[in-house]
Amino acid sequence: MAMELRQQVKMTQQLRMTPQLQQAIKLLQLSRMELITAVRQEMVENPVLEEIQEVEAVQVDPPQAEPKISEKLEEVRVEERDAADKIDWDSFLENYSAPTPANSYKGLGGDELPGVDQTLSTSESLTEHLMEQVRLSGMNEDEEYIATLIIGNLDESGYLRGSTIEEIAEDAEASPEDVEFVLSVVHEFDPVGVGARDLRECLLIQIQRLYPEDQLTHDIIDEHIPNLERKSYQRIAKALNVSLEDVHRSAKRVATLEPKPGREFADADPRYITPDIYIYKIGDDYVPVLNEDGMPKLRISGYYRRELARKKAEGEKDEVKDYIQDKLRGAMWLIRSIHQRQTTIVKVTESIIKFQKDFFEKGVEHLKPLVLRDVAEDIDMHESTVSRVTTNKYVHTPRGTFELKYFFNSSITNLDGDDLASEAVKAKIRDIISNENPKKPLSDAKIVKILAEEGIDIARRTVAKYREMMGILSSAKRKQVF
Repeated sequence: MAMELRQQVKMTQQLRMTPQLQQAIKLLQLSRMELITAVRQEMVENPVLEEIQEVEAVQVDPPQAEPKISEKLEEVRVEERDAADKIDWDSFLENYSAPTPANSYKGLGGDELPGVDQTLSTSESLTEHLMEQVRLSGMNEDEEYIATLIIGNLDESGYLRGSTIEEIAEDAEASPEDVEFVLSVVHEFDPVGVGARDLRECLLIQIQRLYPEDQLTHDIIDEHIPNLERKSYQRIAKALNVSLEDVHRSAKRVATLEPKPGREFADADPRYITPDIYIYKIGDDYVPVLNEDGMPKLRISGYYRRELARKKAEGEKDEVKDYIQDKLRGAMWLIRSIHQRQTTIVKVTESIIKFQKDFFEKGVEHLKPLVLRDVAEDIDMHESTVSRVTTNKYVHTPRGTFELKYFFNSSITNLDGDDLASEAVKAKIRDIISNENPKKPLSDAKIVKILAEEGIDIARRTVAKYREMMGILSSAKRKQVF
């Protein structure tokens, strides 16, 4: 077979994402705080961008003037919905000002954001708390170093699980006996039980420290933790040859101990959520208003615009002109992307309000099944866009603050053929368990029967899955025998 070379012309289609499109997608999926950080970083790198320092606040009438307030909010909503088609980008970029911050509408009954004095305080971490006690313990330099290694290997619950005694001894160039001694000193620190290697040791440290005379409780913890977890009190009484009442009394004492001594320090650095958007009820309508508080108000620097226009007029071709033009293009895309992001969030929120109005009116039990495709088709966008918009975005509503993804739920069909949202079913399960007799807790099978009486056909394993997702224990572990 002869081989030959020949040329062919072939046309193919490829999807390539421009840097501008990549930037728009990236901004779309950022949380509010991440967006603010990204914008400020861009302002540092791009001299063409500048921030409007003073924005004239919009004055609204008092809450009792409901028609005027409704008109104000309706103007904001319409402006945000149709802005992309109506904006004169030249004048917009010259003097850009973002939509009015949501806190201008505090008079509408929404909760005010916390003051600065409420967010500047910091809590002491577990490590800081323990290291302060190390400095006051009278240890020598080598023992302090070993204590530092021990504390550095504690998890957030206060347990020593990061390294073994032998590994710490090797790192400290000390003997395992020295490490054991220092660890015994750490066990005396506050919170009681810190530095334990497992639950048994943690509870033993606490019972020896708090109730040194209680030998029965000590023996129960030391030898019968599994039976204690299963509440098999009769087995414990028979094994230790004591009365059932004595076992009950010890079990009550154990229940007062702290299984996670580091728990109180776990939230030393709490996560604060600031909503991306607020929903206000005005009359019979629910109106979304963007939260622009703290968001830099961007515009194109007039100096660089004039400088670029001058160089173009003079016909100059140099690196300075190319640099300004490149930065100007990047600034325009950033401002457009931010505006498109905010407009999209409003559109998605309006669609959620339309689908989930019963939730806002009546509560979580009336949450309807909703998938990304429903909203995407409603606002004529792609599912991936809706997914990015609803990730790490929070909305403050008259019923609390939720992530936008909270409103998307799988469907469960009841016996009448109607669809229920999975969150609504979880709420019903939570309500059933909260009203049960604690001495005779309901099994998952019994909960299935109760739900069936209310017209909800659901499998036992689904009830167990939802219960575990909500952090609710099984009926055996919920049972209170005294």
